[in-house]
Amino acid sequence: MPSPVLMWFRSDLRIHDNTALAAAARQGPVLAVHLRFLPHWQRHGHGANQLDFRARGVAALHEALEGLGIPLLHRELDDFAEAPQALLAIARETEAKALHFNHEYPLDEQRRDRAVTAAFDAAGLRATGHHDAVAFAPGELRTGKGDYYGVFTPFAKAWHRQLTAARLALRDIPAPQARPSVNADPLPSMPELPDAPVAERFWPAGEAAAADRLERFLRFHGRYYQRQRDFPAIRGTSELSPYLALGMISHRQCLQAALTENDGALAEGDAGLVAWVNEFVWREFYQHVAHGFPQVCRHRAFQAHTEQLPWRDDEAGFVAWCKGQTGYPIVDAAMRQLVATGWMHNRLRMITAMFLAKHLLIDWRRGEAFFLRHLVDGEFAANNGGWQWAASTGTDAAPYFRIFNPATQSRRFDPDGLFLAEWLPELADLPAKARHDPPRDLLAGVDYPPPIVDHKAARARALDAFKGLTSN
Repeated sequence: MPSPVLMWFRSDLRIHDNTALAAAARQGPVLAVHLRFLPHWQRHGHGANQLDFRARGVAALHEALEGLGIPLLHRELDDFAEAPQALLAIARETEAKALHFNHEYPLDEQRRDRAVTAAFDAAGLRATGHHDAVAFAPGELRTGKGDYYGVFTPFAKAWHRQLTAARLALRDIPAPQARPSVNADPLPSMPELPDAPVAERFWPAGEAAAADRLERFLRFHGRYYQRQRDFPAIRGTSELSPYLALGMISHRQCLQAALTENDGALAEGDAGLVAWVNEFVWREFYQHVAHGFPQVCRHRAFQAHTEQLPWRDDEAGFVAWCKGQTGYPIVDAAMRQLVATGWMHNRLRMITAMFLAKHLLIDWRRGEAFFLRHLVDGEFAANNGGWQWAASTGTDAAPYFRIFNPATQSRRFDPDGLFLAEWLPELADLPAKARHDPPRDLLAGVDYPPPIVDHKAARARALDAFKGLTSN
């Protein structure tokens, strides 16, 4: 029997359209490997929702691989540094001749993968990484000066201009293989986590669940995406971000579906579908930023001068924000949605992040960490990019003087107060228009706090902080 080939699954928990899996299957019989680094992931801020979602995704993958005759070998490790020797040990035990994996782009993951490749090279074995989560490998798209893009719009133009059909071609699913002599490992249960996961009720795991969401979105909301995406009371977004974050569906599968719906176009045609495609370009842009500007992976601001911002030490304000007790209904409803479901609507991510960084002048990194701990779609590059945008410290950062008025945002994007009523039941009996900024006389007997900060005063304080930077 030919020597087997190892396929190391990470954030690509699918058998369809998987670049590394297809490459491994072309070389010989495949043995799948999954390494679980729970202590490492927890030390780096990932919380119970995504850890549980990943475990359920691995279980779904295990079942799908069984149908192809591919056993899944599972190892429990404490740290990324253990990966090289663990994978070499599996290769020796199974007499595997090669290893395939799909690249991940944050700094720690790059270092881990370089160490794995070096260890395999030293042992006379081949380890091959593939670019699967992006249409263009980081560094392929550069400015006229040869630099990584630090601004989205020219990046997006280059992305669309250089995109070819080959870059979006779906990879073959492996044909069922003769079952090898190596048996699959039983998947261990998840240990008890500090925070109990809440996402299971809202986010079924696996490729089938992802495909169902994609089909439903394109059938009912895709062409209305541009008009509906900012209204949290409407399920107008694809809700695919958790599945994309862990690779239970690929960007190519989504973009191919968009091409079919939009008469073969991505950059023009139906406005809703074009706007949705643009979100995939944003995701890829942030992956390139994480690779090309590694300071963002070291808890640093993309714009270095903003490191001097005088962030406030306001523990009471931070706790109020975390608990949805700021007295600003749209902020509080969004934070309660996050804690209860492991997910938050994108418009609300911008509002809540800007409130923490601008209204409270609390270091954006604290909010970034809180989101990562709760989000089922917690993904470093996108989370970091979004937070730095809101805090005016990152790429394409909102101008420092852009400071959302939460009540105005609420009236504009939840005009009937339906989202507020759902997540703030204490305000549900108020007239709809009063829910956005409840007058105190309507809150008699209602357990809801007054605003913890005045909008105008907070705005002036933030402007002064940023103006102080530009004058230095």
